[in-house]
Amino acid sequence: MAAILGNIFLWLSLVFAIFQFVISYKKNINYALKFNSIAATLLFISTFLSFLLLTFSYVVSDFSLLNVFQNSHTTKPLLYKISGVWGNHEGSMLLWILVLTIFNYFISRFYNNSNFSFITKALETQALIIIGFILFTIFTSNPFEKIFPIPENGLGFNPILQDPALAIHPPLLYVGYVGFSAAFSLSIATLYLGKDEKIPWYNYMKPFVLAAWTFLTIGIALGSIWAYYELGWGGWWFWDPVENASFMPWLLGTALLHSLIIVEKKKSLQSWVLLLSILAFLLSVIGTFLVRSGILTSVHTFALDPSRGIYILAFTALLGSYSLILFGRKSKNYSSNNYFIFFSKEGSILVNNILMTVVCAIVLLGTIYPLIVEALTNNKISVGEPYFNSTVVPIIIPAILIMGIGPLM
Repeated sequence: MAAILGNIFLWLSLVFAIFQFVISYKKNINYALKFNSIAATLLFISTFLSFLLLTFSYVVSDFSLLNVFQNSHTTKPLLYKISGVWGNHEGSMLLWILVLTIFNYFISRFYNNSNFSFITKALETQALIIIGFILFTIFTSNPFEKIFPIPENGLGFNPILQDPALAIHPPLLYVGYVGFSAAFSLSIATLYLGKDEKIPWYNYMKPFVLAAWTFLTIGIALGSIWAYYELGWGGWWFWDPVENASFMPWLLGTALLHSLIIVEKKKSLQSWVLLLSILAFLLSVIGTFLVRSGILTSVHTFALDPSRGIYILAFTALLGSYSLILFGRKSKNYSSNNYFIFFSKEGSILVNNILMTVVCAIVLLGTIYPLIVEALTNNKISVGEPYFNSTVVPIIIPAILIMGIGPLM
């Protein structure tokens, strides 16, 4: 019964997301304000109930679900039964959608008559992202798929993942990943603003960026601690491809958070902030592709049918081409004549921004280069610690020095 209800609520989430997307085109302010807020609320509630029912299935060991059978066991402690919900591909995608709807709900709370067109466009973009991931989950990764005959017990949870730090690591990481979707949607809405619309878009964006960066930082730290005492090596600094997938959005998120300070104080770097908002989320989705496509070898990838990865790659290409073309057309509206001197707090932030972006590009190249070589030549190569240490460390050291000097300027 729980499985049937969970599936129904998942389909309802798709219906509410489509409704939110369609209603965003209505020009009647009162009509759109009312029904968009209702759609965002119902979308969150239906997704939450779907996730809650999947969690309940794990707690009661309902092995009629293929997902529960493959990732749980009656003898497991309650903590690992619950963490088993997101310790696999299907359950983690449902968690991803739930976090998307939470941020979507908070965007809708900003609605008023003065920012109507701005928030409406942000909700339209957020709805499009949600629709894409729900379709992916329903048709390729449905966690409510049934199994018959019903087995007496499950296969159990991956022993390596049975750790308190790792039990809360994925939800924190997902809040960080998905939080950048709100910044992405708000940046798209900003680019659509008319020249006469004076909305402090950076004030709307800042709390979402701060929340995303904070949760991503904590998530990476917990994952690194787990990796250190579980596997004998620590987190991203040993350049595991999956850890790189979370490290790259963190780098751009760090640059974005600091750039927002300059936008607030000097009204400079506005186009730069909009670009970083777009790239940070695109890297989060690319990281999802790397983890879930089966093309990477790591201790905590979800090695799956590559056809699922192709869907995410195509969706990323759609979002990327749409947002970057829009940025290329509209970014000139946000170029500013408010300059600042190089030897200032703002100047030091800008320099560190550039260094963080360069490091991100280096890590991205080192992560995907073996995949490109294999795709083109069918030869397997590996890019390891020597490459990353020799290229990243010389750039990070000046960045750390500027961090200390900047506040004194």
